[in-house]
Order: sequence, then C-alpha cells, then structure tokens
Amino acid sequence: MHDDGYDHAAVERRWQEAWDDASVYRTPDDVEDPSYVLGMYPYPSGQLHMGHVRNYTITDAYARYRRMRGDDVLHPMGWDAFGLPAENAAKERDTNPRDWTFECIDTMRGQMESMGFGYDWEREITTCTPEYYRWNQWLFGRFLEEGLAERRDADVNWCPDCETVLADEQVETDDELCWRCDTPVETRELEQWFLSITDYADELVEYIDELEGWPDSVRQMQRNWIGRQHGTTLSFDVSGSDVEHGAIEAFTTRVDTVFGATFFALAPDHPIAESLVETDEAVREFVRHEADPEGDEPNGVRTDLTATNPVTGAELPVFVADFVLSDVGTGALMGVPAHDHRDHAFATKMGVDIEPVIAPEEGDVPDVSEGAFTEDGVLVNSGAYSGLESAAARDRLTEDIGSAAPDAQYRLRDWGISRQRYWGTPIPIVHCPECGPVLVPDSELPVELPAFINTTGNPLDAATEWKETTCPDCGADAERETDTMDTFVDSSWYFLRYVSPGVETAPFELDRANDWMPVDQYVGGIEHAVMHLLYSRFVTKTLADHEGLKHREPFENLLAQGMVQLDGEKMSKSKGNVVSPQAIVEEYGADTARLFMMQAAQPERDFDWTEEGVRSAYRFLTRLKRIVEAYAAGEVETTDERGPTAEYVARETEAAAVIAAEAYDELVFNTAAREAKSLVGTLRRYREGGPVHAETFEAGLSVALRSLAPVAPHVCEELWEALGNEGFVAEASWPAATADRNAIETRRRLVENTREDVRQIVDVAGIDDPERIDVVVTPAWKHEALNVAIDSDAQNVIGELMERESIKRHGDAAAAYGQQLQENRQALTRTLDPDAEHEALTAAAWLIEREFDAEVRVLTASEADGELADEAEPARPAIEITE
Repeated sequence: MHDDGYDHAAVERRWQEAWDDASVYRTPDDVEDPSYVLGMYPYPSGQLHMGHVRNYTITDAYARYRRMRGDDVLHPMGWDAFGLPAENAAKERDTNPRDWTFECIDTMRGQMESMGFGYDWEREITTCTPEYYRWNQWLFGRFLEEGLAERRDADVNWCPDCETVLADEQVETDDELCWRCDTPVETRELEQWFLSITDYADELVEYIDELEGWPDSVRQMQRNWIGRQHGTTLSFDVSGSDVEHGAIEAFTTRVDTVFGATFFALAPDHPIAESLVETDEAVREFVRHEADPEGDEPNGVRTDLTATNPVTGAELPVFVADFVLSDVGTGALMGVPAHDHRDHAFATKMGVDIEPVIAPEEGDVPDVSEGAFTEDGVLVNSGAYSGLESAAARDRLTEDIGSAAPDAQYRLRDWGISRQRYWGTPIPIVHCPECGPVLVPDSELPVELPAFINTTGNPLDAATEWKETTCPDCGADAERETDTMDTFVDSSWYFLRYVSPGVETAPFELDRANDWMPVDQYVGGIEHAVMHLLYSRFVTKTLADHEGLKHREPFENLLAQGMVQLDGEKMSKSKGNVVSPQAIVEEYGADTARLFMMQAAQPERDFDWTEEGVRSAYRFLTRLKRIVEAYAAGEVETTDERGPTAEYVARETEAAAVIAAEAYDELVFNTAAREAKSLVGTLRRYREGGPVHAETFEAGLSVALRSLAPVAPHVCEELWEALGNEGFVAEASWPAATADRNAIETRRRLVENTREDVRQIVDVAGIDDPERIDVVVTPAWKHEALNVAIDSDAQNVIGELMERESIKRHGDAAAAYGQQLQENRQALTRTLDPDAEHEALTAAAWLIEREFDAEVRVLTASEADGELADEAEPARPAIEITE
C-alpha cells in the first residue's frame, strides 16, 4: 500500500472472496437466453500479459454492466491448452506437456482471480483433457460421415523448426514465415486429413455482409481470404509440332478482353509444363532453377506450343510463367497485356504484342504502350462485339463461346488439420491393411494420448504400444493414425461447450445451445480474423446443417481490441519491454490496472502503457474512497436546502448515468470512465464550497460508484457498502435516468463556452480581481430567428425573417443578425431556448464564482442593459465584468 493511498490488497481480497462465496457470477442452467459475453480463451503460457488483461477487462466490464442492466449473464473462461509450445517446453524441462500445461493454468487462473474477473468457474474447460477432446474426435467423425473430411496427398506447408505442417493461414508475410517461430516455410508432399471448408465458401463470403456487429476490417480480411472471383472458364486448344494436348481450361474475370489475348501461360507445375520438363531443356532449367513465384517481376520461358484463341482462332505462343499459380484458377491463363498490369510487364519483357480491345469510350482507343488500361469500358477491335460495354460483353461472350461457362474461383483452400506433433487431439483413425482408414467408433472414444516420449520428429510414431491396435471393422492387426489435429479444431467450437461443460453424452446440450447461442459479444485480437474466426463460422454452419443447431453464425458482435504498447512498440519478451500485470496489481491494485486500461483509449485502438497513467488512476481511486468514506462518516457538512448548485449537481449526476450507459452499450469504456471521474470531480468541488444537499450528494456518489463498478469493481464494492447499501454493487440496478443525450451535450457546451469566454475576457483585459460577472442570456427574438434560419429552404433567409413582426420590429439589429445567420447557414445548430439557457447558466454560476472569486449574476435580456443584451446570441451569452 502506498503511503498516500489505500490498502488495495485487503479490499480486493475481501470482495473476491465475498463474490465467490455468494456465487455472484454463476450462471444457472435454467436461465433463458442470457447475455453471452466471451473473451477468446488464452493459451496457458504461464503468465498473463497485458494483452490478456486488456481483453479480459473489456469482457468483464461489459458482463458486469449487462448484469446491472438486469440481464442474466454467461461469462465463462477456459484454456486453449494443446499446442506445440507446451511440447517444446516439456522437452526443454525434461517433463511432460500435461504437467507443464496444468502448472501454467493454475498460475494464470490465480492471476485472473486476482484481477477480479467475474467468471463462472464452474463452466471452466480445458481442451487438453480427454473429456473435452473426445468431442473433437466425435466432430471429426461427423465430418467424415457427411463427406466433409478426406485424406489425400497434398503439397503442404512444412516448418522445419517446428517439424509440422502449417495451414495456409499460419504462413505469414510475403517471405512465407511460420506464424509461430518465423522460420521460412518449405513445401512437402504428405498424406493429410482435410476438412472441406471450401464446400461452404459461398455461404461464408455471402453472409459476411450480415455480420453488422463485426469490424469492417475483419469482414474485409475474411472476404479477401476466401477470395471469391466471378468470371468465365473457357478452353484453349494447346498443341505442338508433334503433340496434341487438347483443350486446356483457363479462368478469367475479363472475358470481354479475349480479343486482346496475345499469349497463353501455364504454371510451372501444370501437367503440360511438367511434361515439357522432360523434353525441353529451357523449360527444365526455368522450372527447376529460375522460376520465382514470389519475385517482384514476372518471369517465364517460351515453349514450342501454341494455344488457339477460341474466339478469334489466332495461334498464341505458350509460355511457362512463374506468376501463374496452380492453386489459383486453373493453373493456366490467357495473357491480355493491354488490360492487365502483370501481363503487360511480362509481354514487354518477352516481346509479345500488346493490342488494346477496351476503350474508356467508343472512339477513344487508349495508348497502352507504357501501361495497361485495366478499367471496364467499351469494346474496340473486337469484331461483332465492338461497341458493347464490358459487362454486357462478358455475358454475351460467355454465352456465345462454345467452351465457355460462368464460373467462380476461390483463394480459400480446404483446411488441412494433420499435425505431426504429440500435444494435440489424436485423429480417431485406424489404418488397416485390409480395410484402409477406419474411423474409431464413438463407443471407443476418446482415443487418449499415450505417455509423452521425448524424441525428435513425431513422438506418437515412437509410441509403439499405443500405435499398435486392431481394426474396428475386421479385427486385423492395424496401426493408429499418429498425426494429431490442428489446435484450431479445439477453438472452432469451444464456445458451445461452455453452455453445458459437464454433459457426458454430447459435445453440448442442444436445446440449451439453441437458447443461449450465439455469443452476444466476442472480444479478441484481429490476428485471428482468418483462422479461428473463419474456422468457427465454418464449424457452426456444419453443426447447423447436421446436428440441429439453430444458429449459423457463432458470434453476433465482435470487438478486435488494440495492443498495449510501451514507447510506441508492441510489448514482447524478445524486446525486453514487457510490463508485468502482476507487478502492477501488487503495487497499485487490480482496480488501478483495470481503470487505466479502460480509460486510456477506445478498446479497438492501440495505446501506450505509462507509469504516470497508472499512478493517476490510483490517485483518483484514492480520492474517490476518501470522499465516500468522509460522507459515510458524517464528515461532510449537509443542508436540507436544494439550491441552484444542487440542481446543477443533480443534472450532472443524471447526465453521467445516461452517457455512461450509452458508452457501455457501445463498448466505449474510456467515455464511461471519463463520465464517472468527471462526476466525482463535480461532487468534490461541490463539497469544497460549503454545505451540500444531502440527498443530491449521496445520489451523485451512488451513480458514480455504479458507473465505475464495471471497471473498478473492488473499491466500488467497498464504498457501496460504506454508503449503507444492501447487497453487492455488482448486482445493483443501473441508475435510472431519462435525460436526452443531445440536450445534455448542448447544455454542457453552453456552460463550458461561457466559462471559456469569461476566462478570455479576464485574460485579454488584464482583470486581476473581478468583483462581479454579469452573464446575459439571448433575447427570445434571436432564438426565434435562429430556428427560422435552420428550418428555412429560402435562398435569402433575411427576407423570410423580416416577414415576422416579432423579429422585424428590432430593425437594424434584426437585419444585422439576419445577415450573420445568412453567412453562416451551413454551420447553424439548434440551441437551448432562452428560458432553458437561463436555467442552465444559473445552475452553473457557482463554477464561475469559485473560479474567479466573484459575484455572478445570470440575467435575462429584459433584466440587462439594452446594449449588453443586444450582444447576446443563442448559446453565446453576453458577458460584462466589473472590477
């Protein structure tokens, strides 16, 4: 505890035990449709880092707020416990991954509890337990039975350091590095198990637009990863001097440019290219030594083959080119250098003709000698199709070309789930020499992992006794599959297991899942946009199709939280710039860490961790505790009289409740924290000015505590009790408030602008000791004129104003004000009416009095000197200062 602070450790320990004893955060199985709030569960690395703390403070604050709004809340936690890091850690420590993992879980669970996170720990799941991963195996079986899983040879991404396969989504950057260790990834051909996510590609991409509660950035990342392109498949006859290769399909999104095709290109691993490697030395040299698909420039080699353009009949030269990829489209393409940048660069390099066939408009043929024209336009030099717009020509050509058909191509590939590691879910397959791969029956699940063997390569290959088994179908000697599942299988459905973690006959209780799902608010890092989030959507859709799940999307709303940085850089152990959350909790308390996290920035933005910011949050909580405890102890002088100052405080109290509620609804926690802190500041200034109206002051404290409770729950719980309230603030109702947000902001702007105007006058005039400050509210006719100008459609608003006798009778003043309104029409906004302005400024006069130690009079226009009143305008009262 700091000398100038409070015993945060005692306060936090007390209330954590009280919440636990009262089961405040437990969600009974019989509640209906609770608000489901979920943070992405962590990998148990052994220590919570700042990213964890930010993520879980966000979900905890929101879950607490929803509970105060009267919702039943489901807010669970679990552990993404399989994975290579545990296996490597076990090897380094000569232990086994299970023991190391559970030690880490115990440590991290304790750290979470010390942060005051309100989880229903009775629903805790751990994916490395047989009770959980048996349902991964069950799920694999359902995929296999529905034709959505298959084993096949495939070129796979291989990390030589991790000694395992990586999914496409786990290969990062243009340098193709392993997502886990940054080792360059190699390509190998292996037999692998795949889940057919491509069967759902259309639904996955089409429903993205319906995910209105997701960030646009994540939705776009998924669109890009799925990479659907609509176009046309058409055939080119490829032949050479002594061989006929027949019709070769090419896919294009721009069949309207087919008259401009001047070459045909094949991927280096296209079957024709592979056959040419055996007979053509130049092709062999290029494919084996020169082709560089990741290079900055397109490269290729010309063959002695030609391809016949199916529309023009022209014989096009055929190249093997490294910018053509076998897993994109068909591995073959028509080159149209006049209308594709890459094709243009290649044609220029290879000396191939460049012939424009699309123009911006008819008769305006573009110069494509230096660069391609890639926009849609009007066809030229295209025979009978000339003059058609691109879109119409695509439809016509696709219909007219005999070998053409509408088609769609995808960047998305099936999900390879085989991993050559120990610490994962065993794939429930037995390989029988007679029957082939055989699924382990449900009655024999789970297939449990054997004891860990510390060896190189795949440890399950070395587990001879475990590997040797019998075929479930014929009883013959057989071997178990020794690959384990990608750990993203674990996380593709874990959110369903929380619904009924103890059920032993199914992965989840279906009726309850249909009531409780989807997750209402999901929070995690944007790095999971095209792995975990995409896989979860896919698995949810398969369960909806085959297992009776009613919802086809798992997450209604998604928040991708920003990073916690230090000096502008991401915290990392390798950089040595890590701040320990536990050290902050020990020195300042969990509430301080939570408050600083939430007030520093909007949750989706990165922000810098600063020691001063932490200390500032601690000082505020200390002041809050002192003011509440002083009031509770009768040390604050009170009065029964409710004057203008009390009215101002009451209005600010209601405003704080309204704005904080909207901020929590929108997950803008920094705004909610700012409102609560501002209210506490107002209450402190109110107390310093003399006796306070007891009811108003206590109501302000109550709202401040309830507004802060989701973010700083321990100290608010302590102070809630000090005020004499029954029960927990965690279960208290959110303060009732009906004020209009726009009216609140209009009133606050009026008060703040008026205070700033007074400061400027005092500063510019050099007034050292003002005796009296008169604030004069606008006359009613100016307010009327402003509203007329805002509502008017007339080009000349002055004329419309002068048609009103109530305005016109003010003569030159009305004309001058009308001219001012005319000149500023685009910026005009509605203000409070004169009576409301007078009331608001009268209530806020004490703020000016305290700041300048002067008498303040708030006057109507009729009460003030005529010339001074003439200076007043809506939302800009006239001000006169007497020394």
